[in-house]
Amino acid sequence: MTAERKRETRQTFLLGAIVVRAGLSKADRAFLLGGLLELAGIAPDSSEHRRLQDIGAEAFKAPGSHDRSGPAMETAEWR
Repeated sequence: MTAERKRETRQTFLLGAIVVRAGLSKADRAFLLGGLLELAGIAPDSSEHRRLQDIGAEAFKAPGSHDRSGPAMETAEWR
């Protein structure tokens, strides 16, 4: 496996872990994609972006608070 393929595989795994952590592992794929497309339309410098980022940062700090199926993930893994 090439280094690029390993990087892509790890990224896919970590993104999937976010879905699990949010409690959405059983959600319909179309629903998830629709939500992500809506999020993609939020300007990075907007107050809504900052608000959602703050919510996510707090969720990473609180081990298990949003995770319904496994150990807490470290914030550093996502940078």
